[in-house]
Amino acid sequence: MRDRRKVCMLPLRNLKRFIAKSVKQPMYAAKVASRRFSAYYSYYFGRGRSSAPEAITFFLTRLCNLRCKMCGQWGDIGASKAEDIRKLQSWLSFEEIREVLEEVSIFSPGITLFGGEPLMHPDCIDIMKYIKKLKLHGLIITNGTLLERAAQDIVGAGWDELNISLDGDGPLHDQIRGLPGIFDRIMAGIDEVNKLKENFRVKKPLINIQCTVSQYNYEKLDVMLYVAKRAKANSLTFHNLIFLKRELVEEQKKFDGLLGCSSRDWEGFVFEPGIDPGGLFKKMQKILAGSHKFSVDFYPNFSEKALKEYYENPDYLPSEYAARCLSPWVCAYIFPEGDVKPCLNCSYSFGNIKIQSFIKAWNSEKAVRYRQTLKKEGIFPICRRCTELYRY
Repeated sequence: MRDRRKVCMLPLRNLKRFIAKSVKQPMYAAKVASRRFSAYYSYYFGRGRSSAPEAITFFLTRLCNLRCKMCGQWGDIGASKAEDIRKLQSWLSFEEIREVLEEVSIFSPGITLFGGEPLMHPDCIDIMKYIKKLKLHGLIITNGTLLERAAQDIVGAGWDELNISLDGDGPLHDQIRGLPGIFDRIMAGIDEVNKLKENFRVKKPLINIQCTVSQYNYEKLDVMLYVAKRAKANSLTFHNLIFLKRELVEEQKKFDGLLGCSSRDWEGFVFEPGIDPGGLFKKMQKILAGSHKFSVDFYPNFSEKALKEYYENPDYLPSEYAARCLSPWVCAYIFPEGDVKPCLNCSYSFGNIKIQSFIKAWNSEKAVRYRQTLKKEGIFPICRRCTELYRY
């Protein structure tokens, strides 16, 4: 049953994050605010159609060179481990991606490159250069292991943001990520980027450190403050763990029937978190009480009560966030096969850029049906553990 609680334009607990980003990138923030308003209008009055998306994420490749313990793709029970090798080794060509970028450049969405490890796509650097040639805002989410060799091209292209995943200092990070020596390799890449920025006298790309909270590091999160300082980071974000209870997945299967899709990829997140929420909250308070040259936040930004419920009660939805998902009105995900999807872990596709334009897929009959169903339901069961629910 849909939760009828009152909703607001921007979750108040996300306001600090938005302000911090606005200070560093005011023009981009103004554009985001305008797009966000259009998305809210479409949500309430568009009858399933949406204005042009604020952001487009290219899921460049499913391949990854790490095996992070808590990862739903390649972790201990990751869903990608069961995929056909031909699917894992498929990706869109530079020409196919270029065609989409040229089409969407007219409304200037932010472009995010994701994976897997996006730098493993053979044309990733050329894609990044073309994004900047079109004067689009570019962000890449990377584990940083291939950063050093790509640094010259990335800085030279005028790339905007690097979101680099780090979960601890050297030994701890390497233990969690499954490969000895990678912390030093990542830091060497970050150092190279910072050196080139100094040489070229530029401020970009901004370096954002992303730390996933898990049972392996939640008692040692404060070490990340020193890691971020060493990296000359623009921001440090601690991401609360994505995990699921088996009953939530089973409940979701009933809703999948409404749309004729599956949420099989969520199977990789079915595990116990192993986190004491009380201990985590104390650590959060200690970290947030400090003063730093870079912004620091936890996402989602839960209160003490909400944090406890998030980790202990699979049905709980914090009252400080709206009981609706706006993501399919705000952003699109383009997968290696060309499918345009509303969600990273759902098989439902709005259309495919290999056989139709992005714009046609974005407001196709299937897209309208999905948005109408989601708006009617408020959220699907599995949305409670998806970070996109808490973003908008």
